Amino acid sequence: MKMKRWKSKMRKTGESTDENESKQKSASRDSINQFTDDLTINLEVIRKEISHNWDVHFRDFIIGRTGIQACIIFVEGLSDKDLIDKHIMTSLMVDFSAEYQQEQPCLSNQFIKNQVLSISDVEEVHSIKEVTSKVLTGSTALLIDGLSHAFILGTTKLKTRTIEEPVSEALVRGPRVGFTESLSDNTSLLRGNGDIENLSLVKFQVGKRSKKDLVVAYINEIVDPELVEEVEKRIKKIDLDNVPESGYVEQLIEDNYLSPFPQVQNTERPDRVMAALMEGRVAILLDGTPFALIAPVTFSMMLQSPEDYYERWIPGTFIRFLRYIAVVLALFTPAVYIAFISFHPGMIPTKLAISIIGTKSGVPFPALIEALFMEVAIEILREAGLRLPKPIGPAMGIVGGLIIGEAAVQAGIVSPILVIVVALTAISSFSIPQYSVGITLRILRFAAMLCAAILGLYGVVLFFLFMMSHLVKLKSFGVPYMSPAVPYRLSEWKDLMVRMPLMMMKRRPKMMHTKDPLRKG
Repeated sequence: MKMKRWKSKMRKTGESTDENESKQKSASRDSINQFTDDLTINLEVIRKEISHNWDVHFRDFIIGRTGIQACIIFVEGLSDKDLIDKHIMTSLMVDFSAEYQQEQPCLSNQFIKNQVLSISDVEEVHSIKEVTSKVLTGSTALLIDGLSHAFILGTTKLKTRTIEEPVSEALVRGPRVGFTESLSDNTSLLRGNGDIENLSLVKFQVGKRSKKDLVVAYINEIVDPELVEEVEKRIKKIDLDNVPESGYVEQLIEDNYLSPFPQVQNTERPDRVMAALMEGRVAILLDGTPFALIAPVTFSMMLQSPEDYYERWIPGTFIRFLRYIAVVLALFTPAVYIAFISFHPGMIPTKLAISIIGTKSGVPFPALIEALFMEVAIEILREAGLRLPKPIGPAMGIVGGLIIGEAAVQAGIVSPILVIVVALTAISSFSIPQYSVGITLRILRFAAMLCAAILGLYGVVLFFLFMMSHLVKLKSFGVPYMSPAVPYRLSEWKDLMVRMPLMMMKRRPKMMHTKDPLRKG
């Protein structure tokens, strides 16, 4: 019993000593993380943290004729050297000496910020960790002996590309500008769409180790406050070391990650984003990517293009109706071909059936195998065309498709009618405006082909019913994905498969629960 008591005491003593050591370590860590009024000690701690980076520069100098030592810290390539030289170094070393020759002013916080530094973005920071993180993102840190804090100066100058036409969403008629990788450029493009006083841009930071700025945009007088609250709630739950692209955000905030259908729309076009904001939706912009996110979305939005509204309503309706036909062809054409050839040849007209039988007489494979062979070949060619250099990619895709199709027919591997079916399917998938929806339909096409190979047209019908039941149950931030078809709202069909004249679309979508349901005008 004594032995057990002694062991328990030793265990408790060990635990208490471990707790004391951890407390001492955390206390020492906190003390190191805080600034002192001694410049030498502060610089020593900062150098231990980031001086191993070759692009971090420490510039020691003396403020005017005061004899007070100071130091600026900046990163080569991220900070604007001209801004540092003209508005920081010159203000502290040259102008300071010329202006205060007779008297030695007290270098207080307000004096430095209001009378010395001729730079717009100045922030006081009391944590060394915060200083290092700000410096490594392009800001300049100013440390002065005798002050127990640092000044963070906005000198970030990132090299970004110029504003160009969006690559993924080309239009014949419409604005020729697209988002860039710079968040400030993207927000300015939104502001430049007009004098919108109620356009709110709320800033967040995502990423634990590599922090990035993220902006949630909405029009305060239109949007439903509950939608904004839900979007911000999901963004705050993002827990990743790094968020390099808005695709990460899209995957982490969508309602059903198991669904093949995208529940957040991505776009490079500021006009599409602004149109969505005017309907009461929310946009998400991430620094470092030209793709903004729009939420919530519906399936019909994925088949719409901004050009539908820039053209008159009759051509806009015709083009949109063609897109719906293209979706059906891209999804079901190979499956219907397999079902007719394998299970229901009696449903084919006699002359056509005789022609198909004649072309398939030398083909050794069943319809499913030859269809899979051609579809996989087309998908590989499509992917290869995307990954190759731009001058080679399009030519390789066209030539490769022609050569493979002709060679397959000549070798007797596939029938000529199947080459026509696969070509029609590929062309139909190209007409879908949203690339992510095109990928989804290409995946589902293979599932439809397998169902057709097992049960014929019954399998195609069952596949369609399962897909529609999934779409009906799917939601994007609480909004039904198939709205306004399900739930049924006939008044909102003016902008579904057809595009009615603009003067007839005076109300915003009811599903958005907007504060102002009427469009002005």
